[in-house]
Amino acid sequence: MTQKEQQSYLGPFITLVFLFFIVGFLTTANGQFQGPLKAAFLSGAGDLKNTFTTLISFSWFLAYPLTGGIGSSWVTKYGYKGTLVRALLVMIIGLGIFFSSSWYTVQFPGSSVQIASATIPLGYFIFLLGSFVVGSAATILQVVINPYLTACYVKGTQAVQRLNIGGSSNSIGTTFAPFFVTGIVFGGLSMEEVKPSQLMIPFLALMVIIAVIVILLTRLSLPDIKGTKTEVGEKLEKSIWSFSHLTLGVIAIFFYVGVEVAIGANINLYALEAQTKLGGLSFFGMNSVTVFGINFAIPALMATLYWGGMLVGRLVSSSLSSVSPRTQLTLTSILAACFTILSIMTDNPWLLVAVGLFHSVMWGAIFTLSVDKLGKYTSIASGVFMIGVVGGAIIPLLQGMLADALGGWRWTWFVVILGELFILYYALLGSKVKQSAE
Repeated sequence: MTQKEQQSYLGPFITLVFLFFIVGFLTTANGQFQGPLKAAFLSGAGDLKNTFTTLISFSWFLAYPLTGGIGSSWVTKYGYKGTLVRALLVMIIGLGIFFSSSWYTVQFPGSSVQIASATIPLGYFIFLLGSFVVGSAATILQVVINPYLTACYVKGTQAVQRLNIGGSSNSIGTTFAPFFVTGIVFGGLSMEEVKPSQLMIPFLALMVIIAVIVILLTRLSLPDIKGTKTEVGEKLEKSIWSFSHLTLGVIAIFFYVGVEVAIGANINLYALEAQTKLGGLSFFGMNSVTVFGINFAIPALMATLYWGGMLVGRLVSSSLSSVSPRTQLTLTSILAACFTILSIMTDNPWLLVAVGLFHSVMWGAIFTLSVDKLGKYTSIASGVFMIGVVGGAIIPLLQGMLADALGGWRWTWFVVILGELFILYYALLGSKVKQSAE
């Protein structure tokens, strides 16, 4: 590759790193709306409140297996840039549905559905639809971002580093999102004080921001990378599922995203439970913390620190040019499992915060290992890879159902341990390339 070709990908690389920030921000903001929506929409849910709350994440991540293939076909038909623009337009539509859910609830406060013992406003189900649509947009964005960052050569980096740099940007978004939801959107209000009317303006503002990004993106150069996607009408000789390291990688990403989201979205609910049992849950003796003039309750602080740990880990790993993705994945899965076990044994949610540090490198490592030596199958593999992200829908929902059944969150974290053990298996054995497309 010539020096000129090397330099030509730096601009696109920076563009996609920024888009990774948008994906991370909206994914975590969606999860952080669980608490406020639980107060605003689910006051009549009774014993099913935890189950309905985790359906918010379920509807978002359900989009990944259903729309990943659409992303791959769009890449073949419209190219990487055309696919990104269309995905962002879908995101604007989804944010509009979010706005509509709040507007409908304010305009028709008595409109509700009775499910078993739970009374659920219709606006809640509109929000679930919006969560699915925005999740679909995030899916298609990642079908482009992941293989592009892997393939777009930037001098002095390896593929897993570029993914971790993108992941660092993603983590900045995930770290800022809890602060945005708790501090800016709701002004530090407790969850019980949040009203549906307070959800409308933030969604309108996000729609405007994404529209501006679309306009800017149409003016930027984002060339396709040869050898990473099929051409229109081209037939492939092999089934994408014939590559065992990809197939097992899809399963590994199922467990990884599932346990990542389970902790990120449910740690605040676990912390609230612990706070009630203990009569207080402090941070160096304080029951709340003020950051930049915004008062954070301890549960919201835990979520912020968890995602912040992922940011720190990705920043560190993005500088590790000599450590293989397999080694990184092996070490972090062992440490994540150990800290989760300690959290269960001590009934201490603070130990789960540290798991974010170990989760930080897993996405980049698993994706890099999964698409190794796939050549022109890479963009299709990226769409298939998104099927595994449905773990972010299923595992947190399963955990919420277990929390309702067991009467608490403590023992539900064994689900996370099972996920970490499969990731360890993939790092040691499942990721070995048995068939190559190159």
